[in-house]
Amino acid sequence: MLESPSQETTRNGKPRLHCCRHRPLQLITHLAPYLLWFYEFISRYLAKELRCPTELSVGTDYAQLSGQVDIAFVCGLPYVELTRLGVLRMVPLVAPVLKGERYGGRPLYFSDVIVREDRPFRCFGDLRGRSWAYNEPLSQSGYGITRFYLAQKGETNGYFSRVVEVGYHERAIDMVDSGEVDAAAIDSHVLALVMRDNPAVASRLRVIDTFGPSPIQPIVAGNHLPTSLKSEVKKILLEMDNEPMARPELARALVERFEPVSDSTYDDIRRMRAVAEDAQFLTIR
Repeated sequence: MLESPSQETTRNGKPRLHCCRHRPLQLITHLAPYLLWFYEFISRYLAKELRCPTELSVGTDYAQLSGQVDIAFVCGLPYVELTRLGVLRMVPLVAPVLKGERYGGRPLYFSDVIVREDRPFRCFGDLRGRSWAYNEPLSQSGYGITRFYLAQKGETNGYFSRVVEVGYHERAIDMVDSGEVDAAAIDSHVLALVMRDNPAVASRLRVIDTFGPSPIQPIVAGNHLPTSLKSEVKKILLEMDNEPMARPELARALVERFEPVSDSTYDDIRRMRAVAEDAQFLTIR
């Protein structure tokens, strides 16, 4: 059990919370493996700033979030769904603001629909009867918003000829690139990083449509944590872009800064989920 934190003074004369005496602060990520290095950096950064050891694990099952997790990196859709079911007892603290004009300085992101450059598809409408890959059913960018888009169009009786669940965005990108499937909707943050880091892949792919925006993935903290500790974690993350050691890592991750978010920030995802709730067109057959 984490104790109530005690205060001490940092080298800058600011009060700093000493957060844990009996065990490290437990962090978990359920987000794209491509950004694991960034979540590892944030874990180390919090350890340094809090003067408290941290441990980051990679989530394999959302049931892990009902255990002794202190801080989690999680998609907005599972946050909404697991909170609705009473499984998740965590509160959003902050979310990233991505670099790029399309984001308008707000904590949101898009789902970019990709195809191979050499295929004839020019818009989403050209994908009727084609094959589609998505990462997993509790992904807003890969699954939830696609269901919402199709439900809005009245396309609830089957749209694709084949739908494949592949586990994560990077695998969906690989399958489109290799021609195993025709298209996929990819988190615009992940896609931008993959395209930047892999020019050969970028040259073979094309974005033909965009869904969104959606509220971007929050960093959430367990209700069991002391309020003072949650406030300090939030403060540290909000000030990261002012710290010389953090700025290069934020820039590498295409993150401008973190911004405060709350439960209501994710009401747009709740609305999209409600619209698509009864649609069955992405059921694997």
